[in-house]
Amino acid sequence: MAEQEGGQEKTELPTPRRLQEMLDSGQFARSPEIQTVFLIGVGLLVLTLAMPRMFAVIKIYMAQTFAQLGSTQVTVESFPAQFAHFLTVAGTCLLPIMAAGFFAALVGSGVQSRFQLAPKGLDLKWARLSPMKGFKNIFGVQSAVRLVVAVLKFIVIFGFTYPVIRKVMDDPIFYAATDFDYFINFMASTAQTVTIRVLAGMMIIAGVDYAYQLWKTEQDSMMTRDEVKEETKSNEGNQQVKGEVRRRRRQMLRQKWQTEVPKADVIITNPTRLAVALRYDRKNMGAPRVVAKGARFNALRIRELAKQHQIPIIENKPVAQLLFKHCKVGQDIIPQLYAAVAEILAHVYRTNRYRYYKQGIEIPK
Repeated sequence: MAEQEGGQEKTELPTPRRLQEMLDSGQFARSPEIQTVFLIGVGLLVLTLAMPRMFAVIKIYMAQTFAQLGSTQVTVESFPAQFAHFLTVAGTCLLPIMAAGFFAALVGSGVQSRFQLAPKGLDLKWARLSPMKGFKNIFGVQSAVRLVVAVLKFIVIFGFTYPVIRKVMDDPIFYAATDFDYFINFMASTAQTVTIRVLAGMMIIAGVDYAYQLWKTEQDSMMTRDEVKEETKSNEGNQQVKGEVRRRRRQMLRQKWQTEVPKADVIITNPTRLAVALRYDRKNMGAPRVVAKGARFNALRIRELAKQHQIPIIENKPVAQLLFKHCKVGQDIIPQLYAAVAEILAHVYRTNRYRYYKQGIEIPK
């Protein structure tokens, strides 16, 4: 059973927070052999698809080179052009394979990390530079596992490829004259057969190594009971802090409502789920302004304050929904609602003339 430095056994399953922290720091099951499998597999696929084109380019280049071998002179002036032609031919053959290898390496690494970035894994940790820790790593369990994987890799690959190599050694190319096309085809078929067998062997090795890495990562992620208790306390403390922050926000919001809702000209409702308080001062405002809004319980609270201060409450579902969705508290309403809100305010002013007259508010005609 895995143990912590303090001697306590790690018997508890990891919490979601612990798993996320390990993933963020780059501590997840990964095997370099999987990237090798992707690299060989994609390389083999690209080679198989691009082989006819590559052979055609190489044959033309070699035919031209050998045909002009007796008359070609390499000088300071001619060398750059000759070398550029060689690079063009080599790039035509190699660039697709290099691009595919780069893509395969990214996919092989991304599959193991679930395509999630781990920026904390790039942080410099001075403990890794400790000579004592380096000595332990050399003679530790991980080094032994890597040695076993290397030996297993050699045995499996040799076992898979030996029959092909033995058969190839009996080919007439090694003891008789053959033409160039036969040589090219022989090299291509041999390379393809050997690569397929190497790929099969590497898939077995990658599966075994990744299974071990999964098991080891699970063991490393286990937690002691004290660690679980500390994390639980921390989460509860965070929840209490968040709850206190939400409570203070609600309190501040209600205090603001106590001063702003009584100044409102009208409350537009949905009729019970939403409530939006509007105020319009012709002298100081270019358009009606939202001074408060709320949903469900908050809407009920706004309506109660409006009733206490005799603020008109108008039910208009479409306008209430648009105001609540598109207008922020403390800002003017959007221009698209000018006409609808103007009709509501005109109705409020007509039916509550005495109230606005007592407050000394100029009522628009």
